[in-house]
Amino acid sequence: MANDTLGDVNGSELAPRPQGYKLSNPVPFLWTMVLFLIIIGFIVAILYRQAHTAFVTNPGLNGLILGVLAIGVLLIFSQVISLIPEVRWFNSFRAAGSADRVGRQPRLLAPMASLLGRSQRLALSATVLRSILDSIGTRLDESRDISRYLIGLLVFLGLLGTFWGLIGTIGSISEVIQGLDPNSGNNSDILAALKSGLTAPLSGMGTAFSSSLLGLSSSLILGFLDLQAGRAQNRFYTELENWLSSVTDVSTELPVSGPVAGDNASDELRRVADQLRKLIAAQTKGEAAQHEKSLAAMNNLAEGIQGLVKNMRNEQQMLRDWIEAQQEEAKAMRRTLDRLSDKIGGK
Repeated sequence: MANDTLGDVNGSELAPRPQGYKLSNPVPFLWTMVLFLIIIGFIVAILYRQAHTAFVTNPGLNGLILGVLAIGVLLIFSQVISLIPEVRWFNSFRAAGSADRVGRQPRLLAPMASLLGRSQRLALSATVLRSILDSIGTRLDESRDISRYLIGLLVFLGLLGTFWGLIGTIGSISEVIQGLDPNSGNNSDILAALKSGLTAPLSGMGTAFSSSLLGLSSSLILGFLDLQAGRAQNRFYTELENWLSSVTDVSTELPVSGPVAGDNASDELRRVADQLRKLIAAQTKGEAAQHEKSLAAMNNLAEGIQGLVKNMRNEQQMLRDWIEAQQEEAKAMRRTLDRLSDKIGGK
């Protein structure tokens, strides 16, 4: 009885796998991304006048932010689109029954294509399964490194524009105050100089607010698109892992030759059970690792947004302090002008 059991486990040839399993197409995620961009474009069209006013305050830096946003959008779309030929190759491979009959070899699934070779009936060991999944998972993660960097770059450009505008504002205010001459004796000249001098500080504040607004908005747009790309890649990876697990044969790692009996049969059965436990543990570990990667990506995005909001609050506090200081200076200047008017009237 034990010999027959071992013969069934180790000696039988794998039966042909069912041909109905297919990977899901990532096109629905593309449509979600396109719909999101259409909504963003509709909002910009409604607020065109305000958006144009914010853009022209500093066309150079704001144009750079929009350029980085456009590059990031194209890059993230290319990541999702690159999954389409991989899914098409896999489904064609399942239908044809051989990797050599499909035609052009895939790029992302190249390790799996080279191992499967000419037949679907090849049994993969747990070690080979893990190496294939690790290779594909590494390639998927590397493809998203640039998009994550661009999200952080947009936040940096927004903060750079903010501090650039604040520096220009503070310097311009200092020049305005130093340029006032209370001894000129002409109120209209003093007011005209004050009016013309406040143009530069207001322009600097426009640069600060517009760059911060564009940087934050662009980073949020890229963050959402990167999230959709991550969902598409995670579904692709999970479905591929499920199919590879179905063609994994733990008996290929057991060195069995010739008939066995008695205690030897029990030992072999225990070894088979150990191999099964290892395979289940490997699959569970892979799913947990993929889930941890997704959670880590979401946590990084949340931390980045939280840090940006904190910086925005600090900037708002700085602006409130600056406005209060300007109000105090305006009051002092008004008192000075009143005294000048009194002196001129007294003369």
